[in-house]
Amino acid sequence: MNTVYLVGGLRTPLTRRKGDLAETHPAELLGNLTKNALAQSGVAPSDVGQVITGCVTKTGDQANSIGRTAWLTAGLPFQVPGTTVDARCGSSQQAVHYGAGLIASGVLDVVVGNGVEHMTRHPLGQDVGEGMGDPLAPQYRDIYEVTNQGESAERIADHWKLDRTRCDEIALASQERAAKAIASGRFEVEIDPVGDVTTDNGPRTSTMESLAGLKPVFRPDGVLTAGNSSQVTDGASCVILASERYVTEHGLTPLAEIEHQHLVGVDPVWKLTGPIPATKEILARAGLKASDIGTAEVNEAFASVLGAWLAETGIAHERTNVNGGAVALGHPVGATGGRLLLTAAQELRLSGHERALVSMCCGGGLGTATILRSVA
Repeated sequence: MNTVYLVGGLRTPLTRRKGDLAETHPAELLGNLTKNALAQSGVAPSDVGQVITGCVTKTGDQANSIGRTAWLTAGLPFQVPGTTVDARCGSSQQAVHYGAGLIASGVLDVVVGNGVEHMTRHPLGQDVGEGMGDPLAPQYRDIYEVTNQGESAERIADHWKLDRTRCDEIALASQERAAKAIASGRFEVEIDPVGDVTTDNGPRTSTMESLAGLKPVFRPDGVLTAGNSSQVTDGASCVILASERYVTEHGLTPLAEIEHQHLVGVDPVWKLTGPIPATKEILARAGLKASDIGTAEVNEAFASVLGAWLAETGIAHERTNVNGGAVALGHPVGATGGRLLLTAAQELRLSGHERALVSMCCGGGLGTATILRSVA
């Protein structure tokens, strides 16, 4: 198998729903980002073998294969083909996985794995409406109880005995770490400004007292609130992958190696437990222990999801989401996987750790995992 490198990439600032990116067309958001990421990485657009794009709500101005449309919108070579994929919240991470597989198998030398979600215009579920049919067939409903993500997250809290205090502690850590990262300029290396929008605007000043004052969202007696759940966000991400041959021939300096990848299925009623088996299985396949992971990025869809993962894997919170997570920064679902990979790769470069893990829960009962290895 050929070695696959993450040679570069960028992401947009992540902005709140109806915020600074609300009027930007998603094809322009993703297309311009991709063009700039290629330029920053030193990769000619004409060298790209495929563009693989993650997007969840493919309707309206995110329909019609947004990945291909965005590429053309940026004036990039029409000869380069593009595909849009949907693995729910893990869409752009899985797009990178597909690209890495094409390079590892020798089919291609360069792949763009990117993702976009304009949640101001296209909130989750907008692609399912009156007269459009039910995506869950009667036979499916005969087999599985249908639960929403909030209820699934509450069941996870119940099972792992994660009370309101623990969930708020996780949320507060996310807010404080993100605020510190932004203040220090940590994200500047990975953010491609959009006009005068230069930074993430999700973090909020929080205390345990202010978080405790919020009402539960999904159950009257639940533990999950707007303060310990991920934010609804607009944004895009782009990751550039290349083979060892291409890297050598073009004198590129990669950020990291894509060492291993994994995708698991879990009970769709619980829905959000995927990072737990995804992490355990990818470590086993790689012959690694939890202690071999220097830094981890695990998506904070809900505080209970991260809390359960921390309890099951034994990887310390001090090594996880060290620059904050989706509770503070936001979760533009089709773009988050790419964002996490970029943040993890940059953290490897800055911290000196050898390996990073990226994992996400995904709607429908999926879990992603990627292991990045430092090339420093």
